Amino acid sequence: MLPKHIGIIMDGNRRWAKKRLLPAALGHASGAKRVRSVVETCLRSNIEHLSLFAFSTENWRRPADEVSVLMGLFASYLQKEVDDMEKNGVCLKIVGDQSKFSEELQDLISRAEKQTQHNTKITLRVAANYGGRWDMVQAAQSWQRANPNASLDSLTENSLAPFLCTADAPEMDLLIRTGGESRVSNFMLWQAAYAELMFVDTLWPDFGKAELAAAIAGFVERERRFGGL
Repeated sequence: MLPKHIGIIMDGNRRWAKKRLLPAALGHASGAKRVRSVVETCLRSNIEHLSLFAFSTENWRRPADEVSVLMGLFASYLQKEVDDMEKNGVCLKIVGDQSKFSEELQDLISRAEKQTQHNTKITLRVAANYGGRWDMVQAAQSWQRANPNASLDSLTENSLAPFLCTADAPEMDLLIRTGGESRVSNFMLWQAAYAELMFVDTLWPDFGKAELAAAIAGFVERERRFGGL
């Protein structure tokens, strides 16, 4: 059975650039170009949900000039790709704490989401200023605000889930990390609780249609038990 929800930690942009004696900015730019081919592959494979880890809550610790490049690439992506996403049936959702972004970037996000909101072929979630722990904390706070008189003892997994950033998505089936590292780096910890994990050596700017197709094929071959027999 094909995965309904694939998550990708897009890692390796800086190392890709370093290997080629290029500035990190060009590595990030090359990585941004890969998103289109991955979305196209998911569309052809009838994958309904794709979640990409673009910028974590911890990435603010990077040098200011690198963060500025990443924000610029994010804005450029929203401007250049949204029309094609609308035409191709892609519903774009940005998940994470947007309050730290510039007003201009927040406006671009809002317009892109509104323009693609009725598309149904695939939902593309881009996690920006996102962290799995942050998501669970904000969900608990939102639950409390919605239930001010409820006892904490009444909080359950089912009652908390609707307040997560991905409340409208199925749980993640397959989580891929590129770049050779073997950790999940605080990405959708709740949603990926039973995801099949794949760590590949390919750096993100080199991760294309063939690599994603191979990952999907590998997922299909796995037997999932969810803790049972």
